[in-house]
Amino acid sequence: MGVLIDGKKLAEKLCEEVKSEAAAMSRRPCLAAVLVGDDPASQIYVRNKERDCLKCGIDSRRYDLAATTSEAELLRLIAALNADDGVDGILVQLPLPEQVSERAVINAIAPEKDVDAFHPINVGRMVTGEGTLMPCTPAGIMDMLHEYGISPDGKHCVIVGRSNIVGRPMGLMLLNADATVTYCHRHTRDLASFTRQADILIVAAGSPRLIRGDMVKDGAAVIDVAMNRDPETGKFFGDVCFDEVEPKAAFITPVPGGVGPMTRARLMKNILAAAKCRAEK
Repeated sequence: MGVLIDGKKLAEKLCEEVKSEAAAMSRRPCLAAVLVGDDPASQIYVRNKERDCLKCGIDSRRYDLAATTSEAELLRLIAALNADDGVDGILVQLPLPEQVSERAVINAIAPEKDVDAFHPINVGRMVTGEGTLMPCTPAGIMDMLHEYGISPDGKHCVIVGRSNIVGRPMGLMLLNADATVTYCHRHTRDLASFTRQADILIVAAGSPRLIRGDMVKDGAAVIDVAMNRDPETGKFFGDVCFDEVEPKAAFITPVPGGVGPMTRARLMKNILAAAKCRAEK
């Protein structure tokens, strides 16, 4: 039976640290959150981030824009937020309406205020191991590994999924931690032959119950990033068949209560880090 990695408990610990450090600053850190359209899931995500800010002693401003907002209008708002000395972090909730280029929006956010750490400059700094602002989900996973004494050094880490938000930066962070990294994706042939080699298996494919018990070796650490919702029961589950994999794993994350809370806690740490960097200038 594997050790359950309690992301919720660790996230609460990190948020308390952020709250303490934010309280010691001469000015409260501030997040500007931009929501374009009325997607219900995006509204929940932004509302949760506002609550997290309140809990961590961080001010938040919310900008709700119509789904018909043009790319030019959104870029003008971002430019104004970039120039606003009262704003330390800018977050534009994804996905965006089809008339707005996601890449153009990401590139428009000032790197020092890019608390999602999606800007190419922040990605480059992460590659070289010099990043201050790190992608929230991969950074949260690294925190979890450290907290539970799971060192990537010399381990074979297999990542299922190659998105710019999770998979790709996750591999780079593990590489910087001296792991041997293998990426798998939808074109990978014989996926199980790779996942069975993993000392640390990180699954972020968005494919419900993709990883079965016979695809994981005994004693592996298994991190399930996905959050899938059963339309009939309303319950959430991951890309890993928990009941099959948990008896074989040395460590495993639950869904929910694993990676999700850590992603949100890491966003708070990024806002604090951005505020500190700007205060030092």
